[in-house]
Formats: sequence, C-alpha cells, structure tokens
Amino acid sequence: MLSNPKKTKDEIVQWIRDYFASNGPACSAVIGISGGKDSSIAAALCAEALGPERVIGVLMPNGEQSDISDSRELVRHLGIPSCELNIGEAFTAMKKMLETNKELLTSCGTDELTKDARINLPPRLRMTTLYAVGQMLPNGGRVVNTCNMSEDYVGYSTKYGDAAGDFSPLSGLLVHEVRQIGREMGLPSHLIEKTPSDGLSGLSDEDKLGFTYAALDEYILTGVCPDPDAKAKIDRLHMLNLHKLRVLPRYIPEENAEKRIIDR
Repeated sequence: MLSNPKKTKDEIVQWIRDYFASNGPACSAVIGISGGKDSSIAAALCAEALGPERVIGVLMPNGEQSDISDSRELVRHLGIPSCELNIGEAFTAMKKMLETNKELLTSCGTDELTKDARINLPPRLRMTTLYAVGQMLPNGGRVVNTCNMSEDYVGYSTKYGDAAGDFSPLSGLLVHEVRQIGREMGLPSHLIEKTPSDGLSGLSDEDKLGFTYAALDEYILTGVCPDPDAKAKIDRLHMLNLHKLRVLPRYIPEENAEKRIIDR
C-alpha cells in the first residue's frame, strides 16, 4: 500500500506537467475512456495537471457497450471535453477483409481469423482512433497510456493497442495503488472498485488470468506467492510478455556506431 497516496498523486500530477512542458506545452492529453478504473484515474490526473479543457476523453464502443454509461459519467464528473466514436463498422470491415482473403488464410495455414487476432483488433483500432483525434486538435495531442504495473508485468495488454501511448502516468503503480489514488481524488467509488474485465468474454480479468490482482501485487512487491500454481502462471506470463516492455530492438552497424545513437 502507498504510505502517502496524496504525495504520490501530487508527484504524478507534477510529472505530467513536466512531460507536457518538454513534449508539447500547448498540446492536450487524448485518452480513451473505457469506464474502468485505469482510464478514469489517468483522466482525472491529467485534468488536475493540465486543466479539464486540455483533456479530450474519447469513448470508443465496438458496436454496443453494456457499461458505456460509466464512461459518460466519468467525463461528466471531470468536466472534460469528449466525443463518442464507435469503432464497430471499422472492426467489421477489417475482420471481413482478413477473413475473406484466401491468399492470407492459406499463407497463415488457417481458414478463419484466429482468436488472438480477433481479440486484439479492437484495441489497435482504438489506438489508431486516439492518434487521429490527437492530430485533429489545433495544437496537437499526446495520447495517454493507461496501463498499470500489474497488467504490464504479465503482459495483460495489446501491443500497439492499449499498451501504446506517448506517456504513462500509471505504469509505476500496482492495481491496489491505482485504486488508492482514485480514492484520494474522490472519484465515484463504483468506477474505482469496478471489477476489471475485457467486456467481451463475460469473464473478469482475474478469471481469465487464473489468479487475483492481490496475489499478483504481493508477488511483485515481495517475491512471495503462497499458491504454487498461481506463481507458475505469473512467471510464465511475465517471461512470455517481456517483449512488450522492452525498447524496440534495433541493429546499429559497428562503423561510426557512436554517431548513430539518436536518443542520447
């Protein structure tokens, strides 16, 4: 548990201000609002850091979203500008394009769109949408990554989907710590305590992962996990998904290598 959630909240707010001072002083924060705790708390932090008028909330249902009312409530609560962009038609078109291309299906050795490809299409379409919105703003936008440390540790995110973004205010916080920040900010409790789910399978995130976030958080902090099955699952997912956390590998020729480093 955070010993001083107010101090941590204030530090994140200042960190966001510092980021924008160096990476777009006039830009707005563009954030996808799912109605869950992470996007709600990240949006609240940005609103405090920049002012509500510089945070653009983008609601992106895929056809129908059963809890869209939570997303609408959050933008009203924060008083931030928002828009609702339904990705349903784009998803259907992409799915049809992939499923009807015989050359693709033959090359991939399948006769249909795979489960993983289908599940990860919407998050990637949403990220494309957020960047489009950012580039439509008069002063530009910076896209908020809303992932937390617990999800990042086991790769519970979509690469170049919700795992993408320009800055990440929550990625140093575990799930229970994110909730502490939300309570400190006085956000509606039903949004902070909402059971995380993908909104597709009818299962909670914890059901799908096979362990609780409480067990995951304890393991990350202490290295202790009393349940050997849960520990094995966490270790396996962490190793499988390290590629999502690492900087994109790039080859640098030995000749004049020191002159080819651009991120000094």
